[in-house]
Amino acid sequence: MIKRALKQTFTLLNVDRVELDSKWNYKNVISPYFRLYYIDAGAGEISDLSANVRLEPGFLYIIPSFTLCNLTCQSYLRQYFVQFFEESSDGISLFANNRSIFSIKATEMDIMNVKRLLEINPGRGINRSDNPKVYEKNIFYKEYQERNNQQNMSTFIETHGILLQLVSRFLSPEIFKHNEAGQIPAKILHAINYIQLNLDQDLSVTQLAKSANLHTDYFSRLFYHYTGERPVKYIHEKRIERAQYLMVTTQMTYSEIAAQTGFENVYYFSRIFKRITGTSPGHYKKQMDLLNF
Repeated sequence: MIKRALKQTFTLLNVDRVELDSKWNYKNVISPYFRLYYIDAGAGEISDLSANVRLEPGFLYIIPSFTLCNLTCQSYLRQYFVQFFEESSDGISLFANNRSIFSIKATEMDIMNVKRLLEINPGRGINRSDNPKVYEKNIFYKEYQERNNQQNMSTFIETHGILLQLVSRFLSPEIFKHNEAGQIPAKILHAINYIQLNLDQDLSVTQLAKSANLHTDYFSRLFYHYTGERPVKYIHEKRIERAQYLMVTTQMTYSEIAAQTGFENVYYFSRIFKRITGTSPGHYKKQMDLLNF
């Protein structure tokens, strides 16, 4: 039997149905988790670096993790929203080459799935003060973990199954460009895993190539072929993703985060952070505070 393994898993962060107004107006939002919306009344807009997407009743929308976007509502918008984290066995996000906003017409099954997700996960909305001083990020993240750990097995599996179904709706060949390069060779997969586990260490292309017993240039070409990224850029992106994660879930200083993510100093960290995300660490943190994350 030929087995096909699922590399990605998704864990629920928040789900709720909310009514929004013109206060829902956030710029340069970039988060370490996915956002999924089902709109059932009103109108709004999401925009990224390449497009403006109108939020309309009867449609599903997904914003992959680490996708820079703006969220706006002129007057009234009613939406179901789902926020969830992605974990990948090879360290590559399902949407690594598709960091943009997707929309599809919702089916009856989609609507049933979104409503069912809320039904079996009550009390998972965002019901906190807008004042960042009131909000403890590490307490919040601990609460998210505990809520998932407290789910009974039936609810845990059904929740994961619904998230998989909802994400799958955006993976049709018509709207999703998948990497068809084939199975990643063991040497490249080892390098990817090594990077993920050693982001705080000194990582060089020469070192990674030597570990794979490959010439540096050949290793770089092979790495690019299977990941779509040059090794140095890939390492920077993974370090900044980890930094964003730490900024959301801990109270670390920028210097501490820079050290934890392998940057020699906070100035270099800030420069790479802005290059990758389009915004400074300070501005990113303010956006997260305004969004209660």
